[in-house]
Amino acid sequence: MSATLDKAAAENFPVAPVFLPRAWRDGLTAVYGYARLVDDIGDGDLAPGGHDAVLLGLGPAAVDDRPAMLDALEADLHRVFGGTDGPPRHPLLQALRPVVRAHDLTPEPFLGLIEANRQDQRVTRYETYADLVGYCELSANPVGRLVLSLTGTSTPERVRRSDAVCTALQIVEHIQDVAEDLGRDRIYLPAEDMRRFHVTEAELAAPSAGASVRSLIAFEAERARELLKEGTPLVGSVHGRLRLLLAGFVGGGRAALRAVTAAGFDVLPGPPKPTKHGLLREVAAVLRTAPRKG
Repeated sequence: MSATLDKAAAENFPVAPVFLPRAWRDGLTAVYGYARLVDDIGDGDLAPGGHDAVLLGLGPAAVDDRPAMLDALEADLHRVFGGTDGPPRHPLLQALRPVVRAHDLTPEPFLGLIEANRQDQRVTRYETYADLVGYCELSANPVGRLVLSLTGTSTPERVRRSDAVCTALQIVEHIQDVAEDLGRDRIYLPAEDMRRFHVTEAELAAPSAGASVRSLIAFEAERARELLKEGTPLVGSVHGRLRLLLAGFVGGGRAALRAVTAAGFDVLPGPPKPTKHGLLREVAAVLRTAPRKG
């Protein structure tokens, strides 16, 4: 359980910063733990030994059967929401149960994350940008919606802005992780864009990016930047510590994009990461410029 939660430090944005109320931090940590577990199952990144499979009621060897693991996780999720065969079995879902009850959360966003990882087992290439955005609706947007629900601030307009931010953050992650994703035989750069910039899959496997790959990455980075701009008014629509948390999400995405730009859009040697100072600078800029409402 702790190994899963320890991965929070590697994210582009703060998961549950200490300035938040304890109840919010506990809720965000529980949601992050669940989301990280789903992704680790889908990516085959669980700890060796099959312990997670056993916790979910499977044999240790099932840890390598990703569809079976996702099915078992979904069954355990239904136990969180009052299934008839007892309480949840996995510690991360046990931690989620009181959060779900306290905030009256619904299963849909949690199920969306599982479905995104099922899609990862079936789909390894995306033809159009619209196809990729559809994937982000499952893999990223549910997290932002859960943050709004946990903080009691969900409205249709905020959900729309949150979706823009979360899709942007997912695209930024795809940009940073081109080489890692290709190692898993996945490409999240739309095929139509690769053709437009005359980029082949072989070029994505190179040690460093040529001019065409850099142009493609710059194009996708600009799309993410525009989505962040669209979502930034979300920050100004809330107050207090939640405003700072959401500025951290937007600022994290902006700082990551700045790091990609500073690398000359060459993401192939490894994911360009922002410095702590760069992150803080971007968060401060978001707080200064996000229009206040309400």
